[in-house]
Amino acid sequence: QVHLVESGGGLVQPGGSLTLSCVASGSIFSRNTMGWYRQAPGKQRELVASMTSGGNTYYVDSVKGRFTISRDNAKNMVFLQMNSLKFEDTAVYYCNAVRPSLQAYWGQGTQVTVSL
Repeated sequence: QVHLVESGGGLVQPGGSLTLSCVASGSIFSRNTMGWYRQAPGKQRELVASMTSGGNTYYVDSVKGRFTISRDNAKNMVFLQMNSLKFEDTAVYYCNAVRPSLQAYWGQGTQVTVSL
């Protein structure tokens, strides 16, 4: 059974921190590059960060130095540590495999709201 379950979002003030967690089914997670995506209202979903099974990472320029992606291959989990949050980080965050052929299913996501 395919599943992706994201958690850890919430309301935070600018400059604050949150850690997102995602548990994925093995069919999606196993040996695949996993990524965190986000979608803000009225905008397309974008890849924010990704990590290969071997630990190589990618970050979109807007989050470099602030976000850190990690994964636990034994537990099929991927995490996103978000520091120094900005208003523009407000979005629904999703995790998924980066390979398009594995993206037929998306979880419900977790809402991150950065506000005073």
